[in-house]
Amino acid sequence: MLALMAGTAMAAPLALAGPVSAAEPGAYTVTPLTFTVDAGGRTCTVEADLYRPAGVDAGSPAPAVMATNGFGGSKADGQTDVLGKAFASRGYVGLVYSGLGFGKSGCLISLDDPRIDGQAAARLVDFLAGTRAADDGTRVDFVTKDGAGDPRVGMIGGSYGGAIQLAAASVDPRLDALVPLITWNDLAYALAPNGADRATPGVFKWQWANGFYLMGEAQPLLSPSLDPSRINSLHCLHFVTDACDTVRLLNSGSFPAAGTKKMLDYARSVSPASYLDGVKAPTLLVQGQMDTVFNLNEARATYEKLESQGVETKMVWQSWGHSGGLMNPDEGELDLAKGNLETSYVGRRILAWFDRYLHGNRNADTGAEFAYHRDWQSGYGTADTVPAVSQKLYLSGDGKLVDNTSKVARGSRTYSNALVPTSHSEISLAGMMGIPQPGPSDTAGTYVDWTSAPLTAPVDLVGSPKATLRVQSPVTEWFQDSGDAADKLVLFAKVYDIAPDGTKTLVKRLVAPVRVPDVKRPFTVELPAIVHRYEAGHRLQFVIAGSDSAYFGNRGIRPVTVTSAPDDAGTLELPLVNGRVG
Repeated sequence: MLALMAGTAMAAPLALAGPVSAAEPGAYTVTPLTFTVDAGGRTCTVEADLYRPAGVDAGSPAPAVMATNGFGGSKADGQTDVLGKAFASRGYVGLVYSGLGFGKSGCLISLDDPRIDGQAAARLVDFLAGTRAADDGTRVDFVTKDGAGDPRVGMIGGSYGGAIQLAAASVDPRLDALVPLITWNDLAYALAPNGADRATPGVFKWQWANGFYLMGEAQPLLSPSLDPSRINSLHCLHFVTDACDTVRLLNSGSFPAAGTKKMLDYARSVSPASYLDGVKAPTLLVQGQMDTVFNLNEARATYEKLESQGVETKMVWQSWGHSGGLMNPDEGELDLAKGNLETSYVGRRILAWFDRYLHGNRNADTGAEFAYHRDWQSGYGTADTVPAVSQKLYLSGDGKLVDNTSKVARGSRTYSNALVPTSHSEISLAGMMGIPQPGPSDTAGTYVDWTSAPLTAPVDLVGSPKATLRVQSPVTEWFQDSGDAADKLVLFAKVYDIAPDGTKTLVKRLVAPVRVPDVKRPFTVELPAIVHRYEAGHRLQFVIAGSDSAYFGNRGIRPVTVTSAPDDAGTLELPLVNGRVG
């Protein structure tokens, strides 16, 4: 994935890539090490690099920062090692390692499972504590300690290197500060999202999921090794078996109850959603607005859970994510390749977080509770919490999006999907690799839309829109209770920005896939959160489509009708921080 997720070949559009030119460079040494650790009942070799700043010793210890790679990377992929250099040059001891199954580290890819990957990370914390040695006998006695066997240590990293922090903290309370960037909360939602009901299997995000799967299965070829712990079987080369079984079920297009429960249970067992109860370390969550694999809703779910259990937590929605989107670093966006920790908004937030929780500087200002990048003006917006929905619009039978039930016209609107996708949001891997791609599109007759009047003043939307819908699909009624969730209706909800000249923009190329739990009942869809300004003269459009090329779709043709009346109309609720629609 982008710089923090995939290997060097995938890094073109990303922020944390390339060598660091720190604003205040300091000398340090780098020592390659290996560790043999027990991880989930298997013995694994972990390769790592120890970064030691000049002048740091037993008499003058320093806190430590750990980091590991994104999916497909390694400790020396030109991106992960950037983190070691960045913090060592600023006086922190660094321990950067290749995650299990990547680089020269042994064992299978287990998707940041706390019982496996988390335990491996905890053994590296033992090394920083001075209670265990590397395989060559190297020990450290120059990391600040909070007590015997308890080093002062934080973690930072993105995507796969973000979830590991939460997994490690859930099994090791010695971690003192976390900075997960662009990572997941619920892998079931990430790979097969359902915007209406997470208890019902979602809609397979086939491009992203299969791209990562192939990247993982190729690791024994990309990083050859004779280590037998890296090989599972011919049918599941480099992942743990449950991960392969999950991908196969998703690709089958069939969701029988027993197999689906196993899939959902496994995906959630390797997701922070299932183990955040054990995380106590102060956590600064940084999530990307331009991200169709791990959208902003993932970070919000983690944030709300940690907040609810009293963990010191703050959240930043930066511009870039797995789908690209890095804005001009001079406008406040983090880009370690330019060495702008001190001069970027997010960089300063990270430095302050570690200053407070690793150096113990209680005067360090860790910033606003919630902050979000705005592409319509310089600087970040801030708030005490994520904005809630504040305006309700109604879906009128004449295709208008109106602000009062008295304006709702009676009528019905119908669409039908085709046997092939007729709507396009993205080519999932193109944004990550910086490859140009066609704009989003919908084919007439395969979607319905509702459009507002031109805005008289700018409207700023920050958060997750919600739509409450009632649809009619007689064909689906015949099949939806078959026992296979694939027979339920699939649709895709999304919001466009229409300029005065008719140009349509699918905001951040985000859609909300829905597998409708029961077409005979109303349902509510939570769309992916966005940060977007609708300028004066523009119109907001809400669309329901029958397909999307980046996802699996309906089983067969499913005509759908949406009926509206003043006393019975679908709604779209918007989290607005400025202005109103209508």
